[in-house]
Amino acid sequence: MSRTKTAAPPVQGGSGGSAHTPVAPPRALKQRRRRPALIALSLALTAAGGLSGAVLFTATGERTEVLAIAREVPAGEVIEESDLTEASISLDPALKPVKAADRQSVVGKRAAVELTPGSLLARDQVTDKSLLAQGDTLVGISLKPSQRPTSGLFPGRKVLIVSTPGQDEDVASAPPQTIAATVVSVGKAADATGIVTVDVAVPATDGPPLAARAATGRVAIVVKSGSGS
Repeated sequence: MSRTKTAAPPVQGGSGGSAHTPVAPPRALKQRRRRPALIALSLALTAAGGLSGAVLFTATGERTEVLAIAREVPAGEVIEESDLTEASISLDPALKPVKAADRQSVVGKRAAVELTPGSLLARDQVTDKSLLAQGDTLVGISLKPSQRPTSGLFPGRKVLIVSTPGQDEDVASAPPQTIAATVVSVGKAADATGIVTVDVAVPATDGPPLAARAATGRVAIVVKSGSGS
């Protein structure tokens, strides 16, 4: 029995084979055209941004030495060297603190308002005006807690000094005598007794009578509403 020969498939490749299927060459990428105007604009913006950043850094980095409060100074009290310290800040145009170089221009003057530790010292917080006016007399009065209010006494406050009756005086028979005064300074209360010495300024004619009355301890201080800030 004869076998039927099967024809071999054509050989791919080689010199005697069939031709290769042509492959399309890859498309060449078009080169992007650079526009000189856009490049110049980009460089200009980058340079401007860097310059503004440098200016901002310089402005925020510039610091100024100014005066700050180291210890509490009541209104009307004299400002001393030890009451002040120095601080280095980036100066805000809205602030007007006293520069550290001007320290001697404020030492020896009085605080126009109460100065609290940690705050900057402004020029309008300092005054060279004395609370003791021309012709006034300064009188010191020692007061127990029952002879004064527990708050509201500070330099510059207008008060009334009231004569309190003695054991043989009838308070109902006549209104108590009063003397208008201005508080100049308030001392610290004694730990054991709570007694405070308050210096007040009164007209010269009222000075001696008030001093005599204060020596007996028969006085009290009254603060009226609206008599000061």
